[in-house]
Amino acid sequence: MENNRILIFDTTLRDGEQTPGVNLNLSEKLEIARQLELLGVDIIEAGFPAASPGDFEAVRAVSKSVDCSVAALCRCVPADIERGWDAVRLGKKPRIHVFLATSEIHMKYKLRMEPDEVFRRAVEGVKLARTLCEDVEFSCEDASRSDPAFLYKVLEAVIDAGASTVNIPDTVGYAMPAEYGQLVKGVIENVPNIVKAVVSVHCHDDLGLAVANTLSAIQNGARQVETTINGLGERAGNCSMEEVVMALQTRSQLYNVGHGIDTTKIYRTSQRVAKFTGVPVAINKSIVGANAFAHESGIHQHGVLANPMTYEIMTPQSVGKTESTMVLGKLSGRHAFVDKLKALGYTLSKEEIDDAFVRFKDLADRKKTITEDDLEVLMSQKLADVPATYRMDSFQIQSGNKMQAMASVSLVSGSGTATEAATGDGPIDAAYNAVQRIVGGQWPLAAYDIKAVTEGRDALGEVTVRVKHGDQTHTGRGLASDIIESSILAYINAINRALAAEKGATV
Repeated sequence: MENNRILIFDTTLRDGEQTPGVNLNLSEKLEIARQLELLGVDIIEAGFPAASPGDFEAVRAVSKSVDCSVAALCRCVPADIERGWDAVRLGKKPRIHVFLATSEIHMKYKLRMEPDEVFRRAVEGVKLARTLCEDVEFSCEDASRSDPAFLYKVLEAVIDAGASTVNIPDTVGYAMPAEYGQLVKGVIENVPNIVKAVVSVHCHDDLGLAVANTLSAIQNGARQVETTINGLGERAGNCSMEEVVMALQTRSQLYNVGHGIDTTKIYRTSQRVAKFTGVPVAINKSIVGANAFAHESGIHQHGVLANPMTYEIMTPQSVGKTESTMVLGKLSGRHAFVDKLKALGYTLSKEEIDDAFVRFKDLADRKKTITEDDLEVLMSQKLADVPATYRMDSFQIQSGNKMQAMASVSLVSGSGTATEAATGDGPIDAAYNAVQRIVGGQWPLAAYDIKAVTEGRDALGEVTVRVKHGDQTHTGRGLASDIIESSILAYINAINRALAAEKGATV
């Protein structure tokens, strides 16, 4: 690998999906993977195959559907490694990614192993993986809190055993930029055979320093960075891919490294991941937030009008953030519709195109013009579908500021159509109470989010909900020009996801 090129390792589908409440179905994972490939990432970590049959199937499907490298995460356990290889072996560029903790606190309390045992298992795990796959990565979990001497010893041994990439994670977001950079520098200076491997970093954002730590690591010799779109991940999340890439791009003279990312596809990728995961992008989020290029101050507005570089260190166009174009209407034909979906990066079968076109025509009857944003939401809503235990047939609402809201909802299921009525604290609460009467059981609402996804009075309203069922939380999404209809559809979608998960379906 060229020493001045940074490899982008994206773990949105693995570490990103560990975000509480995020549960992607297979279609959504495949669409995100294809979008990541269009974006230009070098490696996609598609999941943890040994975790569940659903994860295994998802990793296998992703590995077969893209041309870039696909990694499977595995513990240093033979069964995990063999399962991981089975998941990626049909891919064009398979990678096995094995990990084992090397910090004293993890070895003592989590692994309950002595350092010698950890050392032995790390070497044996890499050796087994190398007999199956040419591309093997090893991660020293909690490296930033590990004893450097022990870290160097393990890294030298796993490289000798066949690891071509070694990862130095800041697993709990503990490190400061200066010390993390020194840790990476120490690895490069003290591991004799380090030239045989790519040094990678994986930073968490518990102290808000994941991007800063990653950039510090690059300055000190790291040449692979492990990131997620929108910084998704467990706890406070991971290093944000878009922030690292645009930092390298904007300050190219300082970092003097290249990458393979097509930055004009960043914004669309961010929006697609946000819709599929149900995790909205904060309006003040760097690079991709709604306010990232907004200027309210009069002084700022004057400066930007005179010369955008006064207050914009990058352009909205450089990350693909442009005004949504009015592209289609109710008179648009199938050919134009298919061409636009292809331009947006969707790869669909004939059956999927037929279904999407019917839904497009239905939407076009209600909206004068259809924008790219409309199409994105239309497609993301279809991909949110799961086996429909319940489907909405109709609803009626009575509500006002001086009366208690009442709702009547009819749902279709395998046993026919059922109708229930209920009251509530507002029309949506009443509708949800009616749905719950039909479905039975407890389905408390953990979160509710609503937004207009396009402009104008006929804008589509997208509702995202999180519903608790047992000890799990399931995300549902609904889309309609009627906000109450969107809300009911989202609630039913979350319930269907929960029921599908109970039956073992990949959701």
